[in-house]
Formats: sequence, structure tokens, C-alpha cells
Amino acid sequence: MEQLPRRVAQMAREHALWVPGDRILVALSGGPDSTALLHLLLQLAPAEGLTITAAHVDHGLRGKESAAEAEAAGRLCRLLGVEVQLLKADVSGHMTRTGLGVQTAARELRYARLHEAAARCGASRVALGHQADDQAETVLMRMLRGSGLGGLSGIPVKRREKNVELIRPLLRITKAELIAYCQTAGLAYSTDSSNAKPDYIRNAIRLEALPQLRRFNPRLDATLARTAEVAAAEDAYMEARTAELFKAHVHAVDGGYKASHKALLALPLALQRRLIKLILSYLSREKNGIAFEHVEAIRAAMCRAEPTTWRLDAVDGIRCMREYDTMKWVRPAEQPGPYTYVVPRDGGELKISEAGIALQFALVSGAAPARPDRREAWFDPAQLHLPLQVRSRRAGDRMAVAGLKGTKKVQDMFVDEKVPAARRARWPLLCDGRGELLWIPGLRRSALAAPAGAGPYLRVRALAGAADDGMESLFES
Repeated sequence: MEQLPRRVAQMAREHALWVPGDRILVALSGGPDSTALLHLLLQLAPAEGLTITAAHVDHGLRGKESAAEAEAAGRLCRLLGVEVQLLKADVSGHMTRTGLGVQTAARELRYARLHEAAARCGASRVALGHQADDQAETVLMRMLRGSGLGGLSGIPVKRREKNVELIRPLLRITKAELIAYCQTAGLAYSTDSSNAKPDYIRNAIRLEALPQLRRFNPRLDATLARTAEVAAAEDAYMEARTAELFKAHVHAVDGGYKASHKALLALPLALQRRLIKLILSYLSREKNGIAFEHVEAIRAAMCRAEPTTWRLDAVDGIRCMREYDTMKWVRPAEQPGPYTYVVPRDGGELKISEAGIALQFALVSGAAPARPDRREAWFDPAQLHLPLQVRSRRAGDRMAVAGLKGTKKVQDMFVDEKVPAARRARWPLLCDGRGELLWIPGLRRSALAAPAGAGPYLRVRALAGAADDGMESLFES
């Protein structure tokens, strides 16, 4: 057992778990794991330059047993000469307020109390007593549920949370070794009776699955712990690579993110999946609710050559869509209903809030340009039927397009110009007083009221707003 302090110190060096001068708060449940952890860190403290303190959280779930554990934790700390904070957590009340299950509610409150305790005593790190058996249970549980590298990496050795670092120095040490250490050192510890009940999946794995599997591999716990370490290192590399790709290829848009369809297809399969999951995680309110099926449904649709425009509901209200060479992930805002604006007879600027643009109407002298910018259209006011109107599209809309015979469907023009389906309902159409379409800003104008003679002319100019990058890009094409 004299090897345990050396093994913990080695673990700390490999993973930079602390530096000289650190104050470490030990989460002391009172069981053999946390009891051994507290004692081991006290043995290492002088040589490592550490200050050790402790905190015990009473969840109040097991009545007298919980109270006895709190008393035992206080007694142990007095015996060892360690400052301790004895804290309470109203788990039942938290369950009622949040609707969470007992395990999740207890975990949330426990970590909240530990953060508060660390802040009070000025600790930069909180040491947790998770050990190799816990790691084996976690890896096996995630295997059974289905997991990638991130899940197989198990419990992290350290993790930054808020303004402290959570560290787990015992992940290479088994529970049997820690119990033997406590017995050799004469350390009394508590036993949680709920751990002997296979009511929760983790308990069932510990009590039923692992003992059976150890028949095939007596060193199964060490094997699973090693799997977790290998997976964690490889997962960290892949996460860093995915973050680089996100920075290079993914851009924020109103309500979400977009990326080049072609650029995503060029990535290896593993990075496609990871990048899609990262985007979903940034948009989702339920980080643990993103399943492989959600990611793979998007990736499979993305890899199909046809159709070039589609949309699907992903997870947690997030919508994924392809708009030609653009992939988008958004939380859809409420779509505006049909709108109509009447253009004042004296012109001026008319803001179309649904489209994110304004239309500017002005009488101008001089010759009309032979090929106006797509942002503007010129008309002979003498041929116009007033009042002019600006409205959203309607089913069956057609326009007599300048330079073409007959009329053409507005829907077809949107498709020809690759206007994303999500924007078509918002796109403004300029009509005359009889309802005839005169101009689709940024796209095409009609043959009606074409400039003739010396003028003056009515010039209508579209002023694109920054809120609508898609319309802006069409004006610039």
C-alpha cells in the first residue's frame, strides 16, 4: 500500500493535476474512495506544496444514515487535522422544482455545493474520489448504450468547470486497493447502503454484469480503464481538429450556422460526423440529447447529390437544410405571415421589415441606364397604375418578364436564381395598382412601364439590410 502515494503523484505529474501552492478541496463522501483520497493527498501535501481542505455534502436521502455519514466525515477530518465544510442539499425539493430524477438532481446539487465550498475557501481545484472500478462501470455502461470515442473515454481525469478544475487522481487505482489502504492506515469509512441495490443501471453493472465478465478477463477493470485512457487521448485530438474545421468552414448566420456543402463533403467521414455534432451542440439546449441517429440522418442527406434543396428537423427544434451549395443549421424564427405595403404617392423610403430591406422611390431626370443594377429598376411613371404596392408572393404569381414572351411563374424564377426556399415567403414583390407584377428586387423586372422618351422616371432602389445576407449576395451577383 506504500505504493499508492507514489502512483497518485505519478498520475498528477502526467496529467498536470496540480502545481505547488494549490489549495485543493477534497469532496469527502465518507466512503472508502474519498477517505483514501483525503489521506493520500495529506501524505503528498508537504512534498507537493499543497494545502488540503475538505467538504461533505449531505443529500438527506437516507435519513439517519445520511446524518451518520456527515458526523463520521466531520470526525475523520478532526482526527486528521483537516478543515471541513459540512453542507446540506435539499435533493427532494430540487426534484420537485425541476422534475429531474433523483440521481441527476443529487449530482447537480452536489456539484453546486462543492463549487460554493471551493469559492469560500479559495480552492482552485476540487478532488473527486472516482477510481478504476467507476471508470470500468462508466465505459461498459456507455458501450451498452452505444458510444463513440468521446463516450469510451469515460470519466475525464480533469475537467474545467466554472472557475475551478475538477481532478480525479485515483482513476488508475481499484476500489479493492483503496479499501485495503484504509484498513492498513486504520481509517474508518462509511458504506452507502443504496450501492448494494441494483435499482440503477450503474449499480446493476457493478453488481451483476462486471462479475460475470471478469470470468473471461480477470483484469477487465484495468483493461476498460486503459481503453478509456487511449480513447480520451484520441478523442482530444479529434476534438481539437474539429474545432479547427469549425473555425475554418462554419459561419454564423441569423439563428444558426452555415457551411459550404462542397467543403463538408470533402472531409473524412469521422470529421463530418464530429463537425455536424459540434454544430448541433452549439445550438441545442439539451447537450446530452444529441444521438448518433440525429447526426447520421443529416450526414446521409448531405451526401446525396439530389435534391439540391431540402430540410429536415434534427433535434431539440433545430432545423438542418441544404440550399444548393450551402448547408444550414438554424433554430427557425416564427415565419412572417403574408404582408402588403402601399407605396406613398410622394415616394420616399419604404421599410419592408419582413424582408430586412427598404425600397427607395424617387423621380429622377436624365436617361435611364440601359442595364440597371439588379438593386434597382426604372419605370415610366406615365404608364404606371397607382397606387403601387409591395407584397409577399402568392400562389400562382406570374410576371411578364422583360425580354421574354408571355409570362413566367415567380416560383420558377426563384428556383432559377437559387433563392433559398426559406426566404421565398419573405421576398418582396413590387406591383401596380391593378396587381400586375412590376419587379422582383434583385432578380427580374417586368416588361410593363418600361422607360421611354426623355423622362422623368421613377427609380426604385433596394437597400439591403445586414440582417439578410442571402438577399444581399443576390444583389451583388
